Amino acid sequence: MILVDNSQIILASIFSHYRNPEQILDEDPLNIIRHITLNTYRFIKEKFNNQYGDIVICQDSNNYWRKDVFPHYKANRKKTQQDNQEYWDQIFASMRQINEEIAENMPYKNIKIDRCEADDVIAVLAKHYSPSEKVLIVSNDKDFQQLLYYQNVDIYSPLKKLMVKCDNPTSFLFEQIVRGDPSDGIPNILSDADTLIVENKRQKPVTSKKLKEYESTIPDEYKDSFARNQLLIDLNYIPQEYVDQIIEEYKKPNINNHKMFNYFVEHKLNNLLKEITSF
Repeated sequence: MILVDNSQIILASIFSHYRNPEQILDEDPLNIIRHITLNTYRFIKEKFNNQYGDIVICQDSNNYWRKDVFPHYKANRKKTQQDNQEYWDQIFASMRQINEEIAENMPYKNIKIDRCEADDVIAVLAKHYSPSEKVLIVSNDKDFQQLLYYQNVDIYSPLKKLMVKCDNPTSFLFEQIVRGDPSDGIPNILSDADTLIVENKRQKPVTSKKLKEYESTIPDEYKDSFARNQLLIDLNYIPQEYVDQIIEEYKKPNINNHKMFNYFVEHKLNNLLKEITSF
């Protein structure tokens, strides 16, 4: 199966075309984003279908379960978005509409589970099905490198246009937990929980020497923050209730196989209509 991190694909489409906020506000971006996003699906299928099988669109939902574990999860993103609210409102409105259209009209399985991120969907399906089939993750998110621990799992980065390699996924994951993930508002284990959302507050540095020492044992004073980061970052820690829901949803029959032609015609996607059999 080919697991597509859909928000990543759409955001990449937006940022590849609109180089600054003014551009997206000066025109209706929907049809351009539709075309670029759908063309990316076509490229993925043509390049990888024979080797990995069918595309599965993996969607983000809202109100992530990780916020119950850590209220500051992704809070720094909201702060950044508030600095250019109109721009981000336009982006998110475009993403929501295109996500709905894809789920309704494209001939791919589409998985969206309440309180889960696309990361959860991708991780659960990759782990569950990789023992019996080849799995390709299509995403620019570096966090998925931990899943290269599993046999038959590969990663393709559309941004870099190459297969992602990781020599030691276990060491990669450990370092991610210790260092945290600033893009998601997760501080390193040495720093206060609110470090990344309080203005002018800085993280305590994690040196290479400390990282090496922590491979043997985590100091008692940092064990709680290590456990928190592990729960947030390690994709083995997805709650079982969501694991079960994701697998159950994947097993449902796909019913969106006959709407694509009308969808392309409605939105005047004439160039893609010529290539409709490639989807």
